[in-house]
Amino acid sequence: MDLPESPGPSSIRELSHCYRALLGGICPKLSGGEVARLLFSGVCGQVPERDTQEGAETAWELIAFSLTLLRKICCGLSAQSLDGAVRGPWRDILSLLFDPMDLMSQLVLHFQSEDQVISHLAAKSASVCVLYLISTSGTVNPVWQKQCVQAFSSSPPGPELDACLWSLTEVVKKLLKQSHQVLLAEVVAAFDCSLTALCSKLLPEERTEVDFSGSWRTTFCLLLDLLEVLTASGFICGAGLNLRSQRIPAVQSAALLMTVSCCSDYFVKKRILLLLKRVLLQKLGEDWSLEGVALYVREHKDLRADRCVLAQCVLQAVAADWLQSLQVERAVFFGGREKEGLKPDGSMLRAVSLVLLKSVELHLQTAAAAGVDRTSEADSYLQSLWSWLRRLDVSQTEVSHSCSWISLLFGEQDDDLMEAASASLPIFLSYRRCSGWDGYSVLEAACASGCNPHCHFVLLLQSLSFDHSILLDFLISSETCFLEYFVRYLKYLREDWQGFAAACSHRNVKRLADAHGSEPGGSVPPLEGSSSGIGLRLVEYDSSDESNEETSDGHKQSQTTVALMTDRSSKLKTKPSLSVIQSEKVCPTAAAVLEEETLNVLDRAVFCLSELRQVVTRLQTKQLFPYNPSSLLKLLTQVENCYQRSPLS
Repeated sequence: MDLPESPGPSSIRELSHCYRALLGGICPKLSGGEVARLLFSGVCGQVPERDTQEGAETAWELIAFSLTLLRKICCGLSAQSLDGAVRGPWRDILSLLFDPMDLMSQLVLHFQSEDQVISHLAAKSASVCVLYLISTSGTVNPVWQKQCVQAFSSSPPGPELDACLWSLTEVVKKLLKQSHQVLLAEVVAAFDCSLTALCSKLLPEERTEVDFSGSWRTTFCLLLDLLEVLTASGFICGAGLNLRSQRIPAVQSAALLMTVSCCSDYFVKKRILLLLKRVLLQKLGEDWSLEGVALYVREHKDLRADRCVLAQCVLQAVAADWLQSLQVERAVFFGGREKEGLKPDGSMLRAVSLVLLKSVELHLQTAAAAGVDRTSEADSYLQSLWSWLRRLDVSQTEVSHSCSWISLLFGEQDDDLMEAASASLPIFLSYRRCSGWDGYSVLEAACASGCNPHCHFVLLLQSLSFDHSILLDFLISSETCFLEYFVRYLKYLREDWQGFAAACSHRNVKRLADAHGSEPGGSVPPLEGSSSGIGLRLVEYDSSDESNEETSDGHKQSQTTVALMTDRSSKLKTKPSLSVIQSEKVCPTAAAVLEEETLNVLDRAVFCLSELRQVVTRLQTKQLFPYNPSSLLKLLTQVENCYQRSPLS
């Protein structure tokens, strides 16, 4: 094929006309063969040294523009954005490029380019071309596959390996979004052996200082991205495939944790821990809008076993003082340097804590299935976590109640907060099932371990200023696991009302101590979006046909809740008055707050749940609630009944 000897501005102009025609949804003025030759010659151009060669800038622009136009054509045809009459000519252009011209061989050559922009553009174009060819022929392009396999097997960290990692990640990611199980399984299986070899090469087998300077850092982070989508593909492909490359975070978990200990690059450490967190929480691909892809497939036993293997590896590392080797930098913004007085990196702290909490949960579930009591081990792991957090001075004050760590750590990230509370609940239930102690002893031990679910729930309500509308936002949101956690907790609450009342009583005493100023820094920070205590509401839920009474803090209360409060308060023999509070020498501001709240966290908690039940009932009646809340409403009613039957405090 004859190529233009010196492609230049005229070629760019002609390709620009083609680009505008594509964007306008019309056929190019040039014939299909002419457009194909222009694109082929542009892609085949040698990447110049732009700073040294005359006309190098034009040659570089031609390559970059040709790669971009090629990608746009493939995307337009794949997305069905072109009309039927227009699709034919553009499809014919691609047929010429991929069949007689073998354009893919030229694309993958650019993977080796030292020019990072050209290398990345080539990887992007190759990825969409591979996806287009898969959609039209049902097969993986052999040239692209061979290039990637060779790079994974033998290439050192650098542009070529980076381009292949990025390209395969993009292809698998798109297939995941489209839920193409058969094609996805075929693509993943084609790279299983070479990827396993690559991971063995990049992950350390023994404890040595790992240097991620230069291209190593980029390559390793791209590998972590690929491992995430490969692990997510295990859900879509099901138990029938079960390839080793889909199980690297579990199979190589010891090496990943060792890398966290030995690596000098803080960003790489953080990326590894975030990956392990997503694997354990089954929230793979949350940064790529992939978090819903696995919801349609039930977790099969092999994936469950892999998570248990990962959990055991984490706990073994913790038992070997892995936490003590883990340093957390102070929070920085936009790549700035650390400053004195800043708190430790919150996302890192949450990742480590959730990895450990979820590992303990899985450990206890596995032990329970085998009929073994592992609660003493679980307690030692939790104590190691709290000690590590104290050493880092996370709270910047003394934390006397270990259950407060959940609110302190996760108060600004509600999805992680719900995951932590959801993991702590089964840990506590294992304590209760295995200990054989009475109810009070179990709760006391749970508080010492930081996993009393009553404390966690009361602290949550306090951080929301007992605003039922924020709970409603959580219930209708798909961004957290609050519904699952809430239902499980309410089922336990109805069985252990006294434990809940005790946790509320502890918070009453705590608030009184804070008012005296004897325990500074004890208040729980409100969740993000609720800094004023009232909270950010997604929707206004207070409008109703029922009449409402408004409290002194501006909240409206329904007639049912007012009746519940009146019935309860009419039975109280004593009630703290302002004169009693003043006699205790409480400051006037604190006295006003305590008088308003009558020092009773239990009342406020139940009234909050009562308001929530009434709002959900109204929305269900009007068919405005997104799912059937009958079971939830039944549980909330049972909680109110427990409150009315309970002895007065």
